[in-house]
Amino acid sequence: MPEDFLGLFRSETDIVTLQPGQVLFEKGEAGRHMYVIQSGEVRILDGNHNFESVSAGGIVGEMALISENPRSATVQAISESIVIPIDERRFSFLVQQAPFFAIRVMRVMSARLKAMNERITSLPNK
Repeated sequence: MPEDFLGLFRSETDIVTLQPGQVLFEKGEAGRHMYVIQSGEVRILDGNHNFESVSAGGIVGEMALISENPRSATVQAISESIVIPIDERRFSFLVQQAPFFAIRVMRVMSARLKAMNERITSLPNK
């Protein structure tokens, strides 16, 4: 994407620093924030199943923020990581002021939904 997505958060001071192995959030928790990965790498998992690794410029937690449902997976740092929390108020502001932010979030959600559908359809019939 040609837009400078991480540039939206260049001078960010509200950050969360994670150490390797540290959990950002757990499956089942309320989702009051989504997170932009500023640096490092995190993984999205459920139990022992690793769904996806996400690095700088990626986002996690967007589904729970938008749907107001509990978190559908756990996110854990793979390496030392810095993430930027985005609450609903800021999310709405970013969507209005930087439409490419909204497009990025929708593309991520679409890709994750497609990947989950592919996993489900590749399961053996029971």
